[in-house]
Amino acid sequence: MRFQTPLVPARLIRRYKRFLADCRLEEDGREVTAHCANPGSMAGLAEPGVKVWLEPNDNPRRKLKFAWRLVDHENGHFTGVDTSVPNRALREALEAGVIAPLAGYDSIRAEVKYGAASRVDFLLRGRGLRDAWVEVKSVTLCRRPGLAEFPDSVTARGTRHLRELAAMVRAGDRAVMFYLVQRTDCTGFDLARDIDPAYAEAFDEAVAQGVECLVWRADLSPQGVALGPRIDCRRGDGLALSGGAS
Repeated sequence: MRFQTPLVPARLIRRYKRFLADCRLEEDGREVTAHCANPGSMAGLAEPGVKVWLEPNDNPRRKLKFAWRLVDHENGHFTGVDTSVPNRALREALEAGVIAPLAGYDSIRAEVKYGAASRVDFLLRGRGLRDAWVEVKSVTLCRRPGLAEFPDSVTARGTRHLRELAAMVRAGDRAVMFYLVQRTDCTGFDLARDIDPAYAEAFDEAVAQGVECLVWRADLSPQGVALGPRIDCRRGDGLALSGGAS
């Protein structure tokens, strides 16, 4: 998945109102405001002065002419900040059949209503296969070298999704939590239990009832995004997450 237009490097001045970021372009020193497609805390990614990559656009319908896509850690590694990327990357991977645990389905539908008032990211259907309800999450938090964590802030919505997925398993279908680690510097994954204990508890309950956990890493560069290697759904201490969700 390539970026639509070549990215340009900049330095972050500040992020504010969640979806706005003032940046200084490295090429000419011009100050611009970029759209930040990330409602989370972006812990460790939004410090003033950090190098970022912006995608310019000339669409007259868009008020902002730049979108923040990457954080450049200036050590050869990148973090993707656009939370819409995991859904698009997974859609491409599902259509190509390269996610082995989710291969073999003929129908891929997005934003299907389920639960009390939710829409699942993907509903997969195939002859002779149980329907698979797939929720997708973007992972960008890293507090220990090499270890990605989710969530980076309290997510009541995410907790609700886990409970709704568990209900689909009880109804006889498959249910899958798919985490895409948008960091090239991480090789492990864990839950940030201290940040949102309620989410961690709901996760444990969900996998105990049969909700599956899949974790993949994205390969990121200023040229584009590709699906990288699978990451074991394991704790930072090397033990499997509750319920054997690997």
